[in-house]
Amino acid sequence: MKKESSWVKSTCAYCGVGCGIKSRINNNGQLDIKGDEEHPANKGKLCTKGLTLAETLINENRMLTPHILNKPVGWNEALDEAALQLQDVINHYGANAVAFYISGQLLTEDYYVINKLAKGFIGTANIDTNSRLCMSSAVAGHQRAFGEDCVAGCYDDLEAAEVVILTGSNLAWCHPVLFQRLKQAQKEHNTKIVVIDPRHTATCDIADLHLAITPGSDVALFNGLLSYLHNNNKFDQDYINAHTNNIEAALATALTQDTNVSQLTGISEEQLHTFYQLFANHPRTVTVYSQGVNQSVSGTDKVNAIINCHLATGRIGKLGATPFSITGQPNAMGGREVGGLATTLAAHLSFDRHDHWQLLSDFWQTDKLVTQPGLKAVDMFDAIAAGTIKAVWIIATNPAASLPNSNKINQALAQCPCVIVSDCVNDNDTLRHATIKLPAQGWSEKSGTVTNSERCISRQRRLLPTQGEAKPDWWIINQIANRMGFKDSFNYTNEAQIFAEHVALTSVNNHPNHTPRLLNLSGLSHLTEHDYDTLLPQQWPINGDGITHQRLFSDGVFPTKDGRACFIATPYHPLITQRSASYPLLLNTGRVRDQWHTMTRTGLAASLADHIQQPLISVHPTDANHYHINDNQLVTVTSHSGEAIFRVRITTDVSPKQTFIAIHWTQQNASTGSVCALIDEQCDPISGQPQYKATAIQLTPLTYTTDAILTTTKAVAFTDLPSSTALYWVCKKVKAGYQYCISSNLTPSTLEQILMMYFMHSTQHDLRAITHNSRRAVIFEHGRSIRSLLILPHDNHHHFTTSSNIIDHDINDLKVHQFLNGEDKLIDTDIVCVCKQITKQQLIDTIASNKVQDLSTLSCITTAGTGCGSCCTEIENLLNNNQD
Repeated sequence: MKKESSWVKSTCAYCGVGCGIKSRINNNGQLDIKGDEEHPANKGKLCTKGLTLAETLINENRMLTPHILNKPVGWNEALDEAALQLQDVINHYGANAVAFYISGQLLTEDYYVINKLAKGFIGTANIDTNSRLCMSSAVAGHQRAFGEDCVAGCYDDLEAAEVVILTGSNLAWCHPVLFQRLKQAQKEHNTKIVVIDPRHTATCDIADLHLAITPGSDVALFNGLLSYLHNNNKFDQDYINAHTNNIEAALATALTQDTNVSQLTGISEEQLHTFYQLFANHPRTVTVYSQGVNQSVSGTDKVNAIINCHLATGRIGKLGATPFSITGQPNAMGGREVGGLATTLAAHLSFDRHDHWQLLSDFWQTDKLVTQPGLKAVDMFDAIAAGTIKAVWIIATNPAASLPNSNKINQALAQCPCVIVSDCVNDNDTLRHATIKLPAQGWSEKSGTVTNSERCISRQRRLLPTQGEAKPDWWIINQIANRMGFKDSFNYTNEAQIFAEHVALTSVNNHPNHTPRLLNLSGLSHLTEHDYDTLLPQQWPINGDGITHQRLFSDGVFPTKDGRACFIATPYHPLITQRSASYPLLLNTGRVRDQWHTMTRTGLAASLADHIQQPLISVHPTDANHYHINDNQLVTVTSHSGEAIFRVRITTDVSPKQTFIAIHWTQQNASTGSVCALIDEQCDPISGQPQYKATAIQLTPLTYTTDAILTTTKAVAFTDLPSSTALYWVCKKVKAGYQYCISSNLTPSTLEQILMMYFMHSTQHDLRAITHNSRRAVIFEHGRSIRSLLILPHDNHHHFTTSSNIIDHDINDLKVHQFLNGEDKLIDTDIVCVCKQITKQQLIDTIASNKVQDLSTLSCITTAGTGCGSCCTEIENLLNNNQD
């Protein structure tokens, strides 16, 4: 038996909270993971996704070797070919015919090197990041108000505030660790919580006030707040006079719609008054905003409307008083620091200032530095579709699944002559178009730094050996840069050297005489490689004295030419949609609790698949009745851009005429469950961020005759089946392999014949059974059951799955007998507590049989809620709904 290794500190792979973890290899050679009690972001807490990181570290779907045109090759051949193709495009069509699309999954060192190569040496600004889809409106809003993209507050402000406003943020599911901190603050300090969201989300369960605003009306709501503060003498006039500009224009714009706020937002006058009083009468107020604000055609104005209210009351960067942007990716902030967006230069330098451009040109010692911003993400892929961009290098992201109008994105990539993709996975929607595939290290293998939502820089450390021939992203970029003739400027041998260069750039001419940038890491200028390896989490700015700063702008000084913040006039514009008689419903999108992005990582953890197992569309009962739709029924959802199929969840969490679909499903895990096939390409004119929250759609109920459940130890390819076989299928991970739920218009016998022919054949033996209402089969190889099949007539009112425990090394005859004879229990699984694998029905039964009335008692009996705590509000709802 192997000896356990010592604990190594690193950071979680998921959201922008940036939780610290501790990891070690246990006696069984597996990775143990727990929260780092000393990390300031999470103080030892982790959510379900963080706790199950070790489950995702499997060989499934790993890219292990480079490929050219889907044929495996050596690294030298792949790198030579990539460099040759990029150079050939530049020689024939110019540098702007080359583009790069990168990711908040990259480490800061990777981000820095690719940005330097593109903007500084190839000479193209056509490099953008998937942070464009998440946080670019916040970036633009910060730049307009503060002069620099800076988050003023810190997580401790959530615990110090008297009032916390969550707008466009389902904190309970998207940033669970912060939600737990806020919930605890509410319990200890009676913090008042306001949630602004068209939907009723899990976050609303702790809200003192839920404002279910009309989608897209945030600007009207916060303009109304600014007017209220003015009309009730709640402005901090001394602060405004000393530290700001342009209050007159912003206030005049807000006052023009002052009397119509209730009508525009759909919020009653009573609720508006309650909200405005809470803000006005509590100096310690934090406003948290996230994707629900940013992902809009008016996202930048929404951000500035929020900031205007904080500037008017002097609540910027003070204890428990600040606007606070929460990022969606683990290094979205780090990417912004090094200029990952097409509209920015490295180190918070600006295209708008010649002295900034000259500083960077001199620092990099290049005469090719771009002078103008490049194409933002949507525009970039439009240029690929138009053929003006001939080569694109995509790194650590999946635009074919995540950009709006994904059908168009797939068509653009399919016709692009050169599509280089660096990734750690071997197959996703984007990789299917790759002409060159380069295997990159994944989380647990790579090393570098990330910056979280509160500007805290943390080390992400190597925990496990690298699989196959994968390499660090910075190494791949470095090698191609060398082959393109830039060896003198790309001679890095480790990530510590890149970080040192990044630190040095933030320090150059960054002092009071040059309108200082707050992004200043000069206090880290003397780090040795050992110091870098042992770097502790710390927030920037880190000036020459080595002192870090939790909050920014506390002194009222801003990184603008005159040191003042700027109010921005934010006129309200009604939501631009293409709703009509043909497309009468409005689609909102977002995340679910236990999945992340396109499930490249979370989809490998069986325990994370149980909470929400399929791509669902939430529909209000009124609309379900109008369309004659039952719960769990399949529907075709159609927009101006495309169509997809989803299973219906009837709920009052959405309002009439509004729907909701999660973003996570792709061509790898569902036949037609990608929501981005529906999303229109409307973008914020300032930030270029797409509007994911308001797409006009219609619903068409689907009729079908047969359901099937195929459970298998290895993934299967449904593309091999005749097109008429499956109307719909979806895949989820189970402990023994994968489970596919299939809906078909074929008869049970015909469906059985096809599935047996393609997936259920064996050189060993199989057992089959036909009962009065089902057809069943189990396939064996070497004494092990490797696949099972269950086919049932479709039931309009229920959607069932079955236990996967007959696919197992140690399966016994009794379990097989029970399955084949229909004696196993078909279950409508609904896991509430993922950490402890406790179902909804178990909790309901325990509440009833033990007459449980409180969470602590229920948790003591069942252990539910004693893991990460993300499920506690859901459990409390069950308690409230099941009391006598």
